[in-house]
Amino acid sequence: MTGLSNRSGGTTAAGNVASPAWAGEHAPSTPEWTCGTCGAEWPCVSKRRQLLAEYGADRAMLSIYLGSCLAAAAEDLPVAGATSLQDRFFGWLPRRSRRY
Repeated sequence: MTGLSNRSGGTTAAGNVASPAWAGEHAPSTPEWTCGTCGAEWPCVSKRRQLLAEYGADRAMLSIYLGSCLAAAAEDLPVAGATSLQDRFFGWLPRRSRRY
């Protein structure tokens, strides 16, 4: 992975802990994809809460962001398996009711 941008413009490069722009924001530490703050698998519980608050009702943009993270993690963690990574990056999102 060459770098991953957050909404505030900070980036983290492969093999580096989160940049100062992400300090205290539970940013991913790559290539392990662990939280640079608490050490849990990323996105950790704290980052999940932050993302839900930051993106609010803009679920499409949150999904795009998490999809880009998933793609990068799949390159860095090929042994993790696609299904487990999908659960890790998307399985925690609250379900929206369908409108017909």
